[in-house]
Amino acid sequence: MRIALISDIHANFIALQTVLAHIERDHVNQIVCLGDVAANGPQPVPVIRRVRELGCPVVCGNTDEWFLVPQTYDPNSEKERRLMAMLEWEMQQFSSADLEFMRAFQPRVNIQLEGNQTLLCFHGSPQSNTDLILATTPENELQSRLGDYRATVLAGGHTHQQMLRRFRDALVINPGSVGMPMERDALGQLRRPPWSEYAILDSRDQNIAIEFHRVPLDVNAVVRAARESGMPHGELWAGEWLV
Repeated sequence: MRIALISDIHANFIALQTVLAHIERDHVNQIVCLGDVAANGPQPVPVIRRVRELGCPVVCGNTDEWFLVPQTYDPNSEKERRLMAMLEWEMQQFSSADLEFMRAFQPRVNIQLEGNQTLLCFHGSPQSNTDLILATTPENELQSRLGDYRATVLAGGHTHQQMLRRFRDALVINPGSVGMPMERDALGQLRRPPWSEYAILDSRDQNIAIEFHRVPLDVNAVVRAARESGMPHGELWAGEWLV
């Protein structure tokens, strides 16, 4: 069984289409989306409708909840004011069917693999979609975030960073971000590298293989889409990408 794991699309339709084209050539049996589908990006409606067409399980990320639960923000925070402006712009575009689809997103997705092995999918952690699980997270903190949840492979998103680490007899992985990959330069400044990320889990008998993929992305097209979308603060969003 081959399962493609995608996460953190963030309303980047060009990136989503790029990744799906590669996944189609990888001959997977199933796709699972680990959340953060349509917020904070220039193409929310095409993305949410394309994900719905896939018919795949979708985990509810923290930004997915923004569309479903009334949000409060600090009016003195420039960052929060920008996020709220983008959220309101996105909300105005969604139909009732789009919102109903988002309400069906799940906190966790369990999948039975071959050979009595299991896959547990979530966004931040099995207990909270805002938890961070990093390669550097101390073992005791990781134990706390996983709680009593157990699986052969535990897969989450949220950090926008590809990761694989072992925890006891399990693998903990992050496929990275489809639509907003992240890295920092030598000065610690955030920038978006020119690729999209996903992973494939290959389960055969008792064997598990994890493939991490970075797909070259047409960043010029992404930046152009942002500038033409009418999204609030679109120029700032576009400026994060390495062109």
